[in-house]
Amino acid sequence: MSEQFLSQTESVCPHCLRRLPAKRVQQGEQVFLVKNCPEHGATKTPLWRGAPDYRNWARPKLPSQPKECFTEIEKGCPYDCGLCPEHRQHSCTVLLEVTQRCNLGCSYCFANAGAKVSDPDLPTIKGWFEQILQAGGPYNIQLSGGEPTLRDDLPEIIRLGKSLGFNFIQINTNGLRLAEEPSFLKKCQEAGLTSIFLQYDGTEEAIYEALRGRPLLKQKLQAIEHCRQFNIGVVLVPTLVPGINIHNIGAMVEQALSYLPTVRGIHFQPVSYFGRYPAPPGDEQRITIPEVIRAIEEQSAGKITRDSFKPPGCENALCSFHGNFILLPSGELRPWTKHEGCCDTTERAEVGAAKARSFVAKYWSAPEIKPVTVGTGGGALRLWDAFIERARTHSFSISGMAFQDAWNLDLERLKDCCIHVMSPDGKLIPFCAYNLTDSQGRPLYRQVSKS
Repeated sequence: MSEQFLSQTESVCPHCLRRLPAKRVQQGEQVFLVKNCPEHGATKTPLWRGAPDYRNWARPKLPSQPKECFTEIEKGCPYDCGLCPEHRQHSCTVLLEVTQRCNLGCSYCFANAGAKVSDPDLPTIKGWFEQILQAGGPYNIQLSGGEPTLRDDLPEIIRLGKSLGFNFIQINTNGLRLAEEPSFLKKCQEAGLTSIFLQYDGTEEAIYEALRGRPLLKQKLQAIEHCRQFNIGVVLVPTLVPGINIHNIGAMVEQALSYLPTVRGIHFQPVSYFGRYPAPPGDEQRITIPEVIRAIEEQSAGKITRDSFKPPGCENALCSFHGNFILLPSGELRPWTKHEGCCDTTERAEVGAAKARSFVAKYWSAPEIKPVTVGTGGGALRLWDAFIERARTHSFSISGMAFQDAWNLDLERLKDCCIHVMSPDGKLIPFCAYNLTDSQGRPLYRQVSKS
């Protein structure tokens, strides 16, 4: 089958991380990233498979340089992250890795968690918060790791962030401590915790045994119940791995919906090959954004249709998708997003980032508990009030983000990134650059254990 050239970009060699010219080519319904290292040879990696159509999945933005760049351009992208003046987007969410310790040994882990690196102390973390403010924040904060709940002082970290003006603080967690120790979750909630980003890989224990090394579904559901008890919003985060849990996508959505309004959404992450993973990937070990969207449609028996999903307004259009819905009392999942194909309307990148921050802060948090009050008038007014209240309590988001590894890294996408990690030395680094490792597991930015 012949190849059709689509566009030119840059990438890196997966073996030595040398920057290389790359091209996007289409072969049938598939789009590939093709590049050739003079030392290690050519690679061809699938980026997109089938509908929605690659060329219509676009959302043009006017680039916007971050308010404060902490590094200069010396070697060029991706070697000067900090952010540098070549970056084209502001921060939406900033990750603070408060520990590298973990209580699991997952076969797939972007952080390669478990490294013997000392936890940053509170003055260091305060410095990170202040650096984010200098960069133009406050932005949304995600406390990550490792497993952040292993820090007994996590409530103090949350309280510190809140005191400095960060109103949305989320924990990225496997949920084990939250399931076993609800009193710890209560302390986090009292300190100002807004949301839980919960590792969740499916509705079958065999999935957890394959990905996490042991059955964990009961603990995941117990963690959700405890979040319900303390009115903390939860977003379920499945890592999608072909041959392990792709068949379970529809069941995951159904289980998530059964926990509304505590569970605010489900955020799929197609597996990326950086950090820790079993073996370098072949094409069959990848699942692309359109395949996830079609699986949602097919496994929901058409209850959710592919045209309910849109490209993002914050990060690069090829990085993610989202659809927003309201679960009606009848069980109907009514969309309030719709993809209408490529358009010529452009928006400043920083506006898209601000809208994304606002959406996450509003719709990934638990709805305020208050008495149900609907209009006392009859007819349309009363129905409208009831609908507004239902939208407030039973909105639900289905989204996904395809992170990039050394095989499929596209530097144009990287420059548009709005998910940034605060490095130990106080630099803001795009998520995919911070976690990038070569085929031997050697990182570009992330610190590794010296032991």
